[in-house]
Amino acid sequence: MSQHNRRGIVTMTGAMVFFVVNDALVKWVSADLSTPQLIFVRGVMTTALLLALAGWMGQLQHWRTTLTRSVPARAVLDSLASFTYLTAVFHIPLGNATAINLAGPLFLTLMAVFFLHERVTLGRWALILLGFAGVLLVVQPRMGDFNAYALLCLFAAVLHAGRDFLTRLVPAQVPSLLITLSTAIMVTVLAGVWSLFEPWKPMATQHLWQLFGASLCLAAGYHLLTLSMRLGDMSVIGPFRYSGLLVALVLGYLMWGDVPNTLAWGGIALVVAAGLGLLQSERMRNQAAGGL
Repeated sequence: MSQHNRRGIVTMTGAMVFFVVNDALVKWVSADLSTPQLIFVRGVMTTALLLALAGWMGQLQHWRTTLTRSVPARAVLDSLASFTYLTAVFHIPLGNATAINLAGPLFLTLMAVFFLHERVTLGRWALILLGFAGVLLVVQPRMGDFNAYALLCLFAAVLHAGRDFLTRLVPAQVPSLLITLSTAIMVTVLAGVWSLFEPWKPMATQHLWQLFGASLCLAAGYHLLTLSMRLGDMSVIGPFRYSGLLVALVLGYLMWGDVPNTLAWGGIALVVAAGLGLLQSERMRNQAAGGL
């Protein structure tokens, strides 16, 4: 396996771990605070952390590079995807929304094939579909729940894939940290506008600490996701989004006592098998190319 693909897989997996921990913390706080208030407060903290880090690394002096057309477009897509997904989650079961949203790697692979001309063999397609089948077994969506909001959630998955695709089109001279910062600012601004139409609730100290922890995880997840999309083949790296499911299952058990049933364990096995199969497929492809 190429070094770029290996680094891309590691950063993608790390991003998913941080995103899941962020989701768990936010879910814990959501029992007391409204969604726009949560997103805005977390966004302010995340933006402040990224600004401090960018300043410490001396990258703020390169802020003009973010005016490149693909950077604002990526930030807008990411924001729209986040809010579209949240709107869908309000109206359909979270399990269904999670299953639909994890179709993103399939859309990402299609974009890589049609726009970047990446070659995907039938075997790799089969492994990607196997991973998605495993996701469906874990979350077990009911067909009767697919409605207009399910289609909206599917649209969010397309937007997420478009965001990741645009990440690859950002010029190399634009620092990844500034790409992450632009997204955090856009999400915070839109959440602030949304929060104006919702009643604010008083926040306890524990809420602030939990949201601060979520902001740390969100900043790390955003940054690692940006790095992963700038490395290697998207059709190889993208499917490793499924790794977040395993972390979610562990946290679900530890925090809420959720235990997977037999079908879910079968889905976990398929997700792991698909990931290992993609690794082996990439290794064999590189070995074949080296023998030519």
